[in-house]
Amino acid sequence: MRDQTWMYSPPRWRLIRWLTNAGPDVPTEIHIALIRSLFGTLPLLAGAVVNTLLVSACVAYRIPRPEFLIWCAVDVLICALRVGLLIAARRAAAQRRETPTDLYILLGLAWAASLGYGLFVSFLHQDWVVTGLIGMSSAAVVGGIAFRNFGAPRLVAVMIITAFAPGVLAVPFSGEPIMLIVLIQAPFYLVSMSIAGFRLNRMLVTTMRAERENAFRAQHDSLTGLLNRAGLMAAMGGQPGENKALFFLDLDGFKAVNDVHGHAAGDMLLQAVADRLRNRLGPGDLLARLGGDEFVVLTDEDSRSALLTFAERMREQVSVPYALGSDRTVRIGVSIGLALASEHGSDLANLLSAADAALYEAKAKGKDRCYVASALAA
Repeated sequence: MRDQTWMYSPPRWRLIRWLTNAGPDVPTEIHIALIRSLFGTLPLLAGAVVNTLLVSACVAYRIPRPEFLIWCAVDVLICALRVGLLIAARRAAAQRRETPTDLYILLGLAWAASLGYGLFVSFLHQDWVVTGLIGMSSAAVVGGIAFRNFGAPRLVAVMIITAFAPGVLAVPFSGEPIMLIVLIQAPFYLVSMSIAGFRLNRMLVTTMRAERENAFRAQHDSLTGLLNRAGLMAAMGGQPGENKALFFLDLDGFKAVNDVHGHAAGDMLLQAVADRLRNRLGPGDLLARLGGDEFVVLTDEDSRSALLTFAERMREQVSVPYALGSDRTVRIGVSIGLALASEHGSDLANLLSAADAALYEAKAKGKDRCYVASALAA
């Protein structure tokens, strides 16, 4: 969740979308993070690839029959494509280009099917050394699938069944009655590993939701949902840019509303003011509540006349009476301090300091007005 550098594209194909769906209520941000988790790391994939390649190569060497030679060749091809596609996807993700997510997941399914085929033909051939080797490899792969891909529990279940079930289906034709016990053991194993994938997914999504909510609370005001000081700093990276301007707003008469009507009414008033200010913002503007009845608006506009017009519109909007319940109507004003990045520096702390000083002047000159901070001496 924290690292947004690697951006893997969500799947487009309907089947792959269904396989990677983590639930109806999973936010888009978490879904994208879960998709990223399916790609894993190159060393992790390399370990799985080496495992199946060694097993298929050893089996083909021991039993050089067409069915095993074909399995080995197909396994080499699929593994090479998976590694190559992972490398290509990582490069594309780093450059924020579209990644071949559908094809990568499809190759994962093909890899599981290849392992299932190897297990199937080994049972039919009745070489129990080979069957034991492939069976242990399959069990290890199934565990890896469950714990590596639980970002997509449906995909986990399908890959587990694809990798293990063909061998189970071949058991009745193996010629060994004792092997029929696998028909009892395997379903429990497949179901339990699939359930583990779903449970791990729920735990992961719950944790990611908590992280997301904690990050939101750390950067947003709990009452109004606006950015707080930390959120404003994070949104701008501390450097607003030369063409920015900052309005520092302080409500006039808010304390009287709190004293007369109570804190609940004061909270309703702050929420109403936040809503009105939101409606005045452009697409590139930011609105924050720094605490109490102090608000900040950061805008791209740098024309002084346009900024003063904008300030007057905010002042008029905030000054319209507020209905706080069925029988309470209150009126407040707003004092505004304005600082410009072109005159006071592009650092957000400097802008806040200059706008705060201008706000103090606006209060001193009678309140309910906008005052522009003095330009810094050259």
